[in-house]
Amino acid sequence: MAAAAAAELPGKYQKLAQEYSKLRAQNQVLKKGVVDEQANSAALKEQLKLKDQSLRKLQQEMDSLTFRNQQLAKRVELLQDELALSEARGKKNKKSAESSSQLSQEQKSVFNEDLQKKIEENERLHILFFEADEQHKRLEAELRTRLEVLETDAAQHQAVVDSLTRKYTDTIEKLQNDKAKLEIKSQTLEREAKDCRLRTEECQQQLKNLQAALGSRLEESLCIISEKVPFNDTRSNRYNALNIPLHNRRYQLKLRDLAGQALSFVQELVTALLNFHTYTEQKVQIFPIDSATDTISPLNQKFSQYLHENALYVRPLEEGMLHLFESITEDTVTVLETAVKLKAFSEHLASYLCFLRKILPYQLKSLEEECESSLCTAALRARNMELHRDMKRLTAVFEKLHTYISLLALPSTKPEGLLRTNYNSVFTSIAASLRGSHDILKDISKHYSQKATLEQEVPTVTQKLITTNDCILSSVVSLTNGMGKIASFFSNNLDHFTASLSYGPKGGTEFISPLSAECMLQYKKKAVAYMKSLKKPCADSVPYEEALANRRVLLSSTESREGLAQQVQQSLEKIAKLEQEKEHWMLEAQLAKIKLEKENQKLKNSLSGYLAETVQERSVLPNVIEQKEETTEKSQREPIKSTSLVGMLTITTDNEKAPDVESREDLIKKHYMARIAELTSHLQLADSKSVHFHAECRALAKRLSLAEKSKESLTEELKLASQNISRLQDELMTTKRSYEDQLSMMSDHLCSMNETLTKQREEIDTLKMTSKGNSKKNKNR
Repeated sequence: MAAAAAAELPGKYQKLAQEYSKLRAQNQVLKKGVVDEQANSAALKEQLKLKDQSLRKLQQEMDSLTFRNQQLAKRVELLQDELALSEARGKKNKKSAESSSQLSQEQKSVFNEDLQKKIEENERLHILFFEADEQHKRLEAELRTRLEVLETDAAQHQAVVDSLTRKYTDTIEKLQNDKAKLEIKSQTLEREAKDCRLRTEECQQQLKNLQAALGSRLEESLCIISEKVPFNDTRSNRYNALNIPLHNRRYQLKLRDLAGQALSFVQELVTALLNFHTYTEQKVQIFPIDSATDTISPLNQKFSQYLHENALYVRPLEEGMLHLFESITEDTVTVLETAVKLKAFSEHLASYLCFLRKILPYQLKSLEEECESSLCTAALRARNMELHRDMKRLTAVFEKLHTYISLLALPSTKPEGLLRTNYNSVFTSIAASLRGSHDILKDISKHYSQKATLEQEVPTVTQKLITTNDCILSSVVSLTNGMGKIASFFSNNLDHFTASLSYGPKGGTEFISPLSAECMLQYKKKAVAYMKSLKKPCADSVPYEEALANRRVLLSSTESREGLAQQVQQSLEKIAKLEQEKEHWMLEAQLAKIKLEKENQKLKNSLSGYLAETVQERSVLPNVIEQKEETTEKSQREPIKSTSLVGMLTITTDNEKAPDVESREDLIKKHYMARIAELTSHLQLADSKSVHFHAECRALAKRLSLAEKSKESLTEELKLASQNISRLQDELMTTKRSYEDQLSMMSDHLCSMNETLTKQREEIDTLKMTSKGNSKKNKNR
């Protein structure tokens, strides 16, 4: 049957080609006929217009001629009457005067009637002329206005035509340039096509050689396997299942990456759920009755109490996902049979589902109670009923999701609970449930936004209610976005989940079991330890990146050697200046010492004179003397502070406890020496820091110059690459267009050939028929 169908295909194709060629020829003939008929119809319309105009002119002329003929006929009648009267006068001139008077009266009456008719006709003609003149003026005014409009339109059209001609001339020039460029490119492409043909021939020859070599090697390997391998366990799935599978490290890394992404999405979802339940609790306590001013209903109190416990059920979802992520490592084998932490996540989801079921009737009753409130309008009541339906749908979707996730957790605890053939359907059902939950959350977000706008129109609305509604809307939007991310993530990676559910030995169809996975990991650890024992420790060497960095530092340091020498010279000059300043400050210290001794002497003299005066005045003013003695004792005991730019020195003026001159000099000397040493250390530290910063700045400047040079080279390379890409794209488009044009030309040529063939066949058939008819006529004769 297949051979017969294959044999019939060329005949069918030929018939279709003949019919196509006939229809194509008929289509062209019909197109020509339609165009000719359109041209004929346009010509006939023009002729009809001309005929109508000539007909109107002839009718007008006919009317004027008939009117003139009538006038002439009347005039002829009058002349005939006059002629008859004149003849009658000649014959009857002998009659009496009475007859002549009667004739003159008759002639006057005729002339009067004729004159009256002429006057009436002249009046009628004047009226017609006036009306025609008015109509002509109106028509002339209309035609002038129309002419002005047409002139403006013609000027605009002429401007448009001029701009279009300029534009088309520019485009024609551009197209001619592009045509020249494309011709050059076509020539280059033809040369490249020839080169490609040669290369393809060479590649085909190499492929034939490789196929021959591989065929010979395959035969040799088959012979070796048949002779040397007595038993091949990979041929039987039953025996191959006993082999230890390979550890797919790439799959583990990919799965860990996906688990990390899922963990981040679940964390976002958990945060959104916490915010949603918390702000819903605040809303219940505010609207329709504010708990701060009045007591809310027992139903709403119970509902808010349950909502307050949402963290106990929502937080474990994040923890379960985190434990599942931590269980997936590079050194483990993660499949449904070994994913034990998935069971814990399923249990946490079940507890959250119980929480949703517990709060669902209270939430529905709370919405119904809000609808029964006097503040609730009809539109707000409709929005509440829509949210009533959405909450039911959301709980049902979470129940479906929990069912499918609990089914995925079965293979790790009860392998016989879920067949491996149903894994794919379970994953697709989870993806569908996630998409459905995303759609439901979008509806909830839309209805909540409408509900919030309607609640803002309530006359008793408060700023607290508006803020709470905004918070609920933001949490619902974040919840919708989080669920959308999870749904898209799961849908995008559904192929990976279904294709890499479990894996086993190479070439086998059996799935891996937890026992074989553990055995495989033990053997992997032994293999790693053995490979480490085989590796010999290599000699310590500098890494390549560190060597490059050291080379850059070395270059920068060698370049800054002269700068360092200059810095050393500057530091030496600074040291010399500091020595000079040190000597200067030592001289200042000596002068300060001499001044201090003079001040102490003056102080002693002043104190002795003051004491003598106090002794003389003791009898008169004892109390005052006692007070002054106390003040003098205090002043003697109080230390005297001497400050300067270098530092501060404290001196006591007590005569009994005053140190001697040498101790004072030693103290002053030690103080100033310590101050000078501290200043020199600070100065040296600042100099070293400045030198270090200067060297770093020079090195960074050098690196910056190198980086700029590399950046410039990379930008040039990027430009070249972009130019190459654009050039290749243009060449690809030109080759594509040329190939399409060639294909269209070939198809047209094929159709024309089919048409010629059909014509030739028809001519042959007609000739055959004519020959048959001639032969029959000859036979009859």
